[in-house]
Amino acid sequence: MTSAGKCRSARTQNFRPRPKRATGGSLNFGGSLTTAGGLVFISAAGDSTLRAFDVETGKLLWGGDLPASAQATPMTYRTQSGKQFVVIAAGGHSALRTKMGDYVVAFALP
Repeated sequence: MTSAGKCRSARTQNFRPRPKRATGGSLNFGGSLTTAGGLVFISAAGDSTLRAFDVETGKLLWGGDLPASAQATPMTYRTQSGKQFVVIAAGGHSALRTKMGDYVVAFALP
């Protein structure tokens, strides 16, 4: 807020520079999904992989290949029989120069 009480729009030049990554990682271009079973799914990096992490340890548990990159937030659903799926839209991102496509991909949870 300015002293006059009006909001000032945030512009990228006002943001602090990104810290240097000491151990790797990636900018995130979408949201995450956390399941009741303690899994965190993310597929918002610059590659074509949906990843599952342990919510407690952060350890990578699984990675599934996608036909295009997915700068999107995964979602989940459960069928009437109780089977749970994680779904992601994989369409790519032309400005990021990632692999393009037009897919919706579902993975069944064990």
